Amino acid sequence: MKKVRVAVNGYGVIGKRVADAVRLQEDMELAGVADVVSDYRLQIAPRLGLAVYAATPQAEAPMRAAAIPVAGLLSDLLGACDVVVDCTPKKVAPGNKAVYESAGVKAVFHGGEAHALTGHSFVAQSNYASALGRSSTRVVSCNTTSIVRTLGALKVAGLLKRARGTLIRRASDPWEAHAEGIMNTVVPEKVIPSHQGPDALTVIPDLDVVTIAVKAAHNSSHLHTWWVELTRQATRDEVLAAFRAAPRIAFMRSCDGLVALNSTVELMTDLGRPRGDMWEVALWEDILAVDGDQACYAYQVFNQAIVIPETVDAIRALSGIEPDAVQSIRKTDASLGLRRDFLR
Repeated sequence: MKKVRVAVNGYGVIGKRVADAVRLQEDMELAGVADVVSDYRLQIAPRLGLAVYAATPQAEAPMRAAAIPVAGLLSDLLGACDVVVDCTPKKVAPGNKAVYESAGVKAVFHGGEAHALTGHSFVAQSNYASALGRSSTRVVSCNTTSIVRTLGALKVAGLLKRARGTLIRRASDPWEAHAEGIMNTVVPEKVIPSHQGPDALTVIPDLDVVTIAVKAAHNSSHLHTWWVELTRQATRDEVLAAFRAAPRIAFMRSCDGLVALNSTVELMTDLGRPRGDMWEVALWEDILAVDGDQACYAYQVFNQAIVIPETVDAIRALSGIEPDAVQSIRKTDASLGLRRDFLR
């Protein structure tokens, strides 16, 4: 089997998880990772058997001084790969796009960048086919991914008319909680709709969706609450069946003690998940309520990991190694160990 050679540029919160996921795929091989830092975040990479490259010439000397074995520069890594996954910070990736194009390498970007960067935004269950063979795509943000998965499920079932959601966002990623975040308050975003609703339209253009977001004083994950107007009178079982039929939505229940964001994070570690990651949308089955043509539900988004399976599928789509979305999703989910229900 010919394997797709993958490079990861940026070995941070998302990059390290992408690198791990790529190494689990039978049809991919990790060519190496690149970054500009030389602290603990990158020092661990060679200990895991990863080839490390300097993303800029200026970064090479500090890396070597930190005893990081440097295999070469980013240009060398691009010469050894078919697809690069850009996991660099906001505003860095647009400058990298021309570098990737000059090297003749296809590129996956992430939701911190604008849709205009690639002209294509990606969630595997909704628009895998339109990404086949493209030179680049953008895996949408964690919250947008969850919106497309859940509202997409209702849309496919013929149940979705319009949706209104409130997002209670974490203040910072855990690793940088010492440097930024908020304490003892909740901060509403200044613009309605928040960017996640319009961003979901880049994947499913005919959604009738509005999102409102607030930032809260926690860093474990995001919480979504949704009111959905259905296309007709429906039962609770019909709405649950629509969610069950879609990939990457997993059910949980407050009656099992999963009553808050922190309890689900604890469950992931108890399940032996690497880094305690949760790749699924975690939807509370016993909170979901349906009254005629209206449904209300809540779910959790683990922002550090939810886009990882989508990124793996995006690699397959761009490379063309797997033309079928369902097959790619199955391969990815099996390799990572995704569940449809966390305890049942």
